[in-house]
Amino acid sequence: MPFGTILDPIFASAASDDIVGYTRCGDSAIWTGHYLAAESYRYKVTGDPAALANAQKALAGIQTLVEATGTDLLARCVVPMSSIYAAGIAREEAGNGVHVSGQTYWIGNTSRDQYLGVFFGLNAAYELLGRTDVQVTAQSLITRMLNFLISNAWTVAIPGGPPSTTFILRPDQQLGLLQIGRRVNPAAISSRYQNLASATAALAITPVALESQNDRDSYFKFNLDAINLFNLIRLESDPRLLSSYRTAYGIFRDATKSHMNAHFNIIDRALNGPDANRDEETVTYLYQLLARPARDVFVDLRGQFPTCTNSDQSCNPIPVNLRVPTDFLWQRSPFQLVGGGSGLIESAGIDYLLPYWMARYYGLLKH
Repeated sequence: MPFGTILDPIFASAASDDIVGYTRCGDSAIWTGHYLAAESYRYKVTGDPAALANAQKALAGIQTLVEATGTDLLARCVVPMSSIYAAGIAREEAGNGVHVSGQTYWIGNTSRDQYLGVFFGLNAAYELLGRTDVQVTAQSLITRMLNFLISNAWTVAIPGGPPSTTFILRPDQQLGLLQIGRRVNPAAISSRYQNLASATAALAITPVALESQNDRDSYFKFNLDAINLFNLIRLESDPRLLSSYRTAYGIFRDATKSHMNAHFNIIDRALNGPDANRDEETVTYLYQLLARPARDVFVDLRGQFPTCTNSDQSCNPIPVNLRVPTDFLWQRSPFQLVGGGSGLIESAGIDYLLPYWMARYYGLLKH
């Protein structure tokens, strides 16, 4: 977290510990949100002051992402111009748009996944850290971002350019964000949520069903479904609305439950309670994850597993410890046979921290 949010270091060589740059700035917001959630669960379980300090740092980082743009738009990433790494990051993120705010660059072209990850983390901090100052900050940030989206018809408006994305065709995600909004600021958000839920709750099933027809392409979509439905269901008490939300979740779960995904399994534990077979498998996947390299070494598993759709994808999910290195394992296809880099980029390990501390919180692991 060189500038307060998650970035992945680039080393001088595969054998070196000398950092020569940072990368994946474009996904800094989503993984900072996931990290904030992980440290919030850790603090709730352990009371460790270090976990609280980490969560507070991540929360402050997210605040910079909202304030840097000057409009309550969420930035992907913020980098001080004075940093020796700023030029390299700006070159890498040129396609997303590099904007200037004071003495910092902020990266635009913000996507829906950045919002969903940040809201996921902010809600966890609000619920779990048990501090009034954190709740005030989380409430303010969530309300500001929602007001921005609502005032722009659920479209992410980028200053001086075209919109980067829209939530218009995602009633499930609109409802998920508003569900968190009414949790932290009921006076301002509850009526908006109720009005939208009355009109569109049944439609929340459709986009999830369409995505679940293909369990291989754009696999990151399932992580977004998981973190969105987690709070949409968990924070709902209306039986009629819950029926629609749980139907959507059931479709997502049927599409992914065989994928050996510890993150999705922990969310299922949270929503549906204990299951001996699933929970035992989840612990195995977490142990397997610890056997993986931290850096992006090149992996080619072709010839080791049967292929079905094409030569780069296996028929069945690949064991967790053998999968291609990536930033957050659980959002990448478990069928991918080839990928990685030169061993120069180190991932943040949030794909272990988040399911581990959630597993501790929900009683799946004791230590």
